[in-house]
Amino acid sequence: MSDVIGQESQEERPYHHGDLRRALLEATRELLMEGGVQAASLRAVARRAGVTNRAPYHHFPDKCSLLAAVATEGFRKLRENVARRLEHAGSDPVARLTEIGLGYIEFAHQNPGEFQVMFWHEVCDAEEHPERDTASECCFMQLLETIQSMARRPIGEHELKSLGVTAWSAVHGFATLRAQDSFVDERVDDLAEALARRIAVVTALEVGAFSLVPAVSDSVS
Repeated sequence: MSDVIGQESQEERPYHHGDLRRALLEATRELLMEGGVQAASLRAVARRAGVTNRAPYHHFPDKCSLLAAVATEGFRKLRENVARRLEHAGSDPVARLTEIGLGYIEFAHQNPGEFQVMFWHEVCDAEEHPERDTASECCFMQLLETIQSMARRPIGEHELKSLGVTAWSAVHGFATLRAQDSFVDERVDDLAEALARRIAVVTALEVGAFSLVPAVSDSVS
């Protein structure tokens, strides 16, 4: 009987938190890291944040809304991570595109739970979760702008997006496998760098950033 009364009083107690939304997002990230999407129920998040079961509803009407908020922040953090790497990449087009790939793989490896929910089908509806869609699009534009800056020939919008999707798909596949600890090779960092660079080189060739054949003036000199 005392246990029941104690449980009820715990359920009814008001929450007192300086930044409830932030606490809920942090708790969700922890649960995602530990057990994936299935572990991040609103009740579990409330328990981890130390608030009542009703408290999350002050900010999020349901689990999908909460996970969409985590996904939105994830894309923003990913963009910032890539931007930091680009600051030190110099002007070489291959080096810059390589850093984008490595930044993507690094983020997925360090934040596997968050990375998973960023592409969870329940949060990918642009109409339901426009902020997540906007944040995702900003990351993709970061890639497209880098490819566009490499081009030494005219590139149409369709071709640019095609090149971007091709590069992203290859890196995303590797990043997903690494986030799931699917690689047993101890040289996984070397594999990541080799993959990112190969994608960058192929993309650079596609947009005419450089030629496989030396210029005549160079060969003569």
